[in-house]
Amino acid sequence: MRPVILRRGLVALFAAAVSFGAIVQAQADTLRIGYQKYGTLVLLKARGSLEKRLAQQGVDVQWTEFPGGPQLLEGLNVGSIDFGVTGETPPVFAQAAGADLLYVAYEPPAPHSEAILVPKDSPIKTVQDLKGKKVVLNKGSNVHYLLVRALEDAGLKYSDIQTVFLPPADARAAFERGSVDAWVIWDPYQAAAEQQLQARTLRDGSGIVDNHQFYLATKPYTQQHPEVIKALVEEVRAVGEWSRANPQEVTEQVAPLLGLSTDITLTSVKRQGYGAGFLTPEVIAAQQKIADSFYQLKLIPKPLRIADVIWTPTATVAKAP
Repeated sequence: MRPVILRRGLVALFAAAVSFGAIVQAQADTLRIGYQKYGTLVLLKARGSLEKRLAQQGVDVQWTEFPGGPQLLEGLNVGSIDFGVTGETPPVFAQAAGADLLYVAYEPPAPHSEAILVPKDSPIKTVQDLKGKKVVLNKGSNVHYLLVRALEDAGLKYSDIQTVFLPPADARAAFERGSVDAWVIWDPYQAAAEQQLQARTLRDGSGIVDNHQFYLATKPYTQQHPEVIKALVEEVRAVGEWSRANPQEVTEQVAPLLGLSTDITLTSVKRQGYGAGFLTPEVIAAQQKIADSFYQLKLIPKPLRIADVIWTPTATVAKAP
């Protein structure tokens, strides 16, 4: 009896091992990308060129849309996606929370692609007028740093305003109801509010923030699949370079995907930065400044070293098994 039981146990164990191996293999053969309702990844998804290229390596591509950078990075942190794009601030909050993520690449600055908006008939004329007012934004998103810098530039403290944290759709509703005094938001929501609600731009990022977009990936996936990540960045760069030269074509392609008019979409397209590249010392230093600012404001619990979470292709390939 015992030999039979032992054989059955071994068979069950072998079956479980094969099943586990199949799951791991399935995960390894699928690149899961998180994207938002803007930017180059929307175009890359629509074009389908990445799927064709990675199919040659036996890799499928799966896309998941997120309402904002913090939510997308949470998806990366819990392992539901492998790669995604966010603004400057979400990676800082994610690193502070211990997420095992790496900066992979970045887009050129787009300071006009985010802004502090007020209703068209608002008595607020300058950033100084925000003192004591309610300002709504998506906590930990790229516009969080814009708000910090705009207040500093106007001689105000972060504590001089009342922050209300809501995702974009809920923030717009609050803005339209008049239950908040200002809304800090990015494109295409920004362009939509400007054209549909005639919202006024109180201050955009020009002169105070870069508003880089960053591509990030989980550390395990990047170390295990560096060639997939390199191919992905190359495809993003190619689509970005084409987009910069063809804004009207980009608009016609993206507007239906976003459910927005061509006028709103074209405004957003023209304000974006295109041409992904690997991080430079200057970009890393700018990101470090953001991390330092948030630590000083006690918005994150500990000081960070951005250089510790930067991916470089040669270093990663050398470490790959």
